[in-house]
Amino acid sequence: MSALEYPGDLLGFSQDLTDAERAKLASLRAFLDENVRPVLVERWESGTNLADFRRPLADLRLQDDPAILGPDGRPRPLYRGFVTLELCRLDLAMSITYGGQVGMFRTLIHAGGSPEQIADWDPGILDFSFTGCFALTEPEHGSDVAGGLATVARRTDEGWVLDGAKRWIGNATISDNIVVIAREADGPRVLAFVVPADAPGVTRTVIPHKAAARMVHNADITLEGVRVPEERRLPRIESFADINRAFRRLRAEIAWCAAGMQLGAYEAAADYAATRQQFGRPIAGFQLVQDKLVRIVANIAQTLALAVRTTTHPIADDVSPSLIKLVAADRLRESVALARETMGGNGILLDEDAVRFFADAEAIYTFEGTREINTLILGRALTGLSAFTH
Repeated sequence: MSALEYPGDLLGFSQDLTDAERAKLASLRAFLDENVRPVLVERWESGTNLADFRRPLADLRLQDDPAILGPDGRPRPLYRGFVTLELCRLDLAMSITYGGQVGMFRTLIHAGGSPEQIADWDPGILDFSFTGCFALTEPEHGSDVAGGLATVARRTDEGWVLDGAKRWIGNATISDNIVVIAREADGPRVLAFVVPADAPGVTRTVIPHKAAARMVHNADITLEGVRVPEERRLPRIESFADINRAFRRLRAEIAWCAAGMQLGAYEAAADYAATRQQFGRPIAGFQLVQDKLVRIVANIAQTLALAVRTTTHPIADDVSPSLIKLVAADRLRESVALARETMGGNGILLDEDAVRFFADAEAIYTFEGTREINTLILGRALTGLSAFTH
């Protein structure tokens, strides 16, 4: 496959990339294939994280090279989407390890921080000297966290004191800071604090025995009397509406990631089919195998079209993301199963790549709300009746 070939890009979305953007993406793909791909099997099996690749990725200047910046001083949304696609084409964990920092964490700081906070922290975010993660979900509150946030922030003369627990927090044990979302103890607000990960009272524990996203160190976090000064609070986040506002720009990311993972699974399946011999010829010549490959590419085309549209026409509501997530996850789940099936028994071997995507698709299927929760959100919007409560 050539440096930037995208099977499934039937509408030619990648042709809208500039020469500078294509060159940057080609350098990213080359770095990943030459440096990260050789260690994936060992690290996936052992559950070892990819944190050591963050600084080398930062050195590629994927986000701040003047050659790819627009008039607003930021890369174009289309280019940012293809960066996510390239990372997920390699592995979901690489995307979370890198994108959780320059995407989610940086977005929170820019959307919720003061001008002084942004100026102080942004250079370190880009070069990974000021790392962070986002702590919202809790042991007893996932999809319903907006209605059941248990972590509490109490105002004191010196600042704030946080008590509570968070769960499933990606990158928590490899980050210097944790953006903790907590409800105000004596008021209606939902607040965000940039808490030093080594602050007294903060405990981080890696969640073991995962079968998906194994190279992402999701963590349980406990906060016991954690003191945070006022200057570490993000002043422009005071409600869940503010959190939703902060993440509207990132809502197409799930589709880009699903497209990238399908691309990685397709490449693995197509390469295998071209070389695996059955009955005296490559299995790529059999109708049943070709059917699987065609269905994967069709799914990539649908997912990529959804990703590009929601990137170039930003979402302004809180319902459409549920449809995007539902469709992208369904297409992903089907594609990775077809890729694994193409390889027969060898499809369960990590060396053949497809099974990594097969397992990690289950994480995507659950992230950003389960299929059931997103279905209920869409059903309520369509009918005007809520099935969440009796």
